[in-house]
Parts: sequence; structure tokens; C-alpha cells
Amino acid sequence: MTRIASIKATEVIVPARPGSLNSEEVIDKDAAFAQKFLTGERWTEFANQPKWIIELTLQNGLTGLGETYRSAEAAPIGEAMNTLVGQDVLKLNWRRLPITDQRIYEAFESAVLDVVGKLLGVPVSQLLGGAYRDRIDCFGWTGRRTPEDAARKAWEAMQKGHKAFKFKCSDEDPVRLWTEAIREKCGDGIRILLDPNQRWTDVETTLRLMEGVDKSIMLGLEDPILHGDVAGYKYLRETLGMPMYRHISLPYTQDIRDMIAFVRADAVDGYNFNGSAYNCVLLAEIAHLEGKACWRGSEVDLGISETMGLHIAAASVSCTLPSDLFGELVRTDDLLVDPIHFEDGAARVPQGPGLGIELDRDALDRYSTNQILTSTYE
Repeated sequence: MTRIASIKATEVIVPARPGSLNSEEVIDKDAAFAQKFLTGERWTEFANQPKWIIELTLQNGLTGLGETYRSAEAAPIGEAMNTLVGQDVLKLNWRRLPITDQRIYEAFESAVLDVVGKLLGVPVSQLLGGAYRDRIDCFGWTGRRTPEDAARKAWEAMQKGHKAFKFKCSDEDPVRLWTEAIREKCGDGIRILLDPNQRWTDVETTLRLMEGVDKSIMLGLEDPILHGDVAGYKYLRETLGMPMYRHISLPYTQDIRDMIAFVRADAVDGYNFNGSAYNCVLLAEIAHLEGKACWRGSEVDLGISETMGLHIAAASVSCTLPSDLFGELVRTDDLLVDPIHFEDGAARVPQGPGLGIELDRDALDRYSTNQILTSTYE
């Protein structure tokens, strides 16, 4: 009765809320950046890229849910479905499922752990080793803004209880003016993390852009320069006198070993991790041994993936920085019957068995592209 009887994958497109990304005046023209992160012709089109919702059903009728990263392709999803269908979920190695494509791996991992949690009557966080916390602090978040809009978005997040706000930015953005406007409007009520996604490229550009920025408002910088410049991260950490963070993103062909060079050099103050559940828990353990904090990263996802992220953050010993779980600020729907519950800028980790959520089938139908894959055990 614990054998996988069928798997269904439904492609969906859930767009962004109007005004949730860049200011209208800020046009992102970096096509190479957009191509690298699979967002379409421009970064601001990322929410228009398809995702797939996975429903994995056992012979006993229990179903587990998963959600792919954006721009996942049908062919590897179909292959993974055919590989898993018919297998006994209690005999799988949950840490190393037989799936190689990292854009879809987490969706199937989520579905397997969700249904196993329902079988055993425990939340997914317990399957990952147990929870350290039942609330996860989360960032407010937006794209590139005018200074006035930056202050407005930070203010809105502060009113919802967020203690920190994350901005995407490029080397064209007047970040000093952003922080000045935010300080004037928000006072000491919120701190700022700037995330250029390596688009500041080098130390010289970063020092220029950060000149005159009020350090007391800064939570820090995430990935300002190219990942390969470990010495540059260390230099910026020492020179700017503010925290530096490195994003380890396994779905973008990065490797757990990418972290080792930063550990050896003591180059950053903490990490942003996203990838499969057991790998992220492992990364958090490494950060803990280094004496550094981390947070759970994302791709501004829908509710299934973000709930999985909550369980991962709960089970990660060093996950004490605000996490990138804020899809409700950006997406028009999360596809859940009951949305993630936020309180004072923190999300509650569901305590029910498995993920502890229910798929909103009306919303699934509404946002479906009508491309559906199925695989059944004969």
C-alpha cells in the first residue's frame, strides 16, 4: 500500500501582482542576466515562466505535493515520473532520489516527503531530523526601484512586521539614495539587504556604489561580486565593515563544495542556501560548524515550494537570518486552500502531517496551461 500508484504533473503560470517588481521607470535591459536565471527576455518576466505542480499518489490513496522551479521542462519531468512510479516510498533513499535534473528534483523530493509524512503522521521537518523552530523570520522583497518607491516598499513591509527588506539591484541603481529615502521614511524600523546577483562584478564597483551608504541601516550585501573572487568578498567584508553573504544555489549547477573555499577563507558572515532539502540541511550544518548563520533561499515561488522551504528552514540548525519566503508579496496566487500564515514578519511552519497544506484545485485549474503529464503503475 506504500507503492507509488500514479504521478500527475500540471503546468501552471501564476503571474506577478501589478507593481510588485521594478518601478515602472526602471527597465531591466540585461538580457544575459535574464537568460542566466531563466526568466524570459527580461528579469521582470520571471513569474510568467511555467512551473509544474506534482501530485504523487500511493496505492492507499494518500497524495504528496511538489512544485518545480520555473522553466522546468516536460521531458525530464516525464522521465522522473516513469522512474518513480511503482516504487515503494518507504524503500527509497530519500536523500538521493533517482532524479538528476536539479530544476525538478525538489518537486519530487517534496512530493515523496509530503506523502511519507502523511503515512507516518509527522511533519516534513521531522523527516529532516526535527525542527529547531516553528516560526521563520522572512524578508520583505522587491526588485529595482526609484528611491521614493524603495522607501514606500520598505515602509509597507515594516507595517506588516518585517524586520528586514531585500532589494534586487544592478550597477545602475543609486543604492545610496535608496537607503537615505528608507531611513527618512522608516527610521530605525527596518534593515536592508542588497542583492545584485553578482551584477556589481568587482570590488572597485562595489566600493563606488556603497560610498556614502549609511551602514547602520544595512543588514549586508548578498553576492555583490563574482562568486569566484573569494578574496574580494573577504576584502569587502573587512573594508566596508558590514556583513557579506554568499548565495549557494544548487539548482544553478553550483556545488556544495563551492562553500568550502569561503569557509577556508572566512570570507563571508553567512549564507543563503537553496536546493534540495537534505542538501540544504547539510549546508546549514557546515555553516553552524563555521559559526555562521544562514537563511532559506527561493525563486519567489508558489505555496507548495515555499511551505517546503519553511520545513527546511525549521530543520536547519543555523537558519536564523530572515528567509526568502515571500511569494505572497509577489504572486497573484499561491495555489493553497489556506495560505502560509504570516505574523509580525514571520511565517508559521505548518504542524500537520507531511507539508501540512492542501492544494487549491480551483486555483490549479485557473492557472493551468492545460499541459498535463501522467504516469500510472500497471
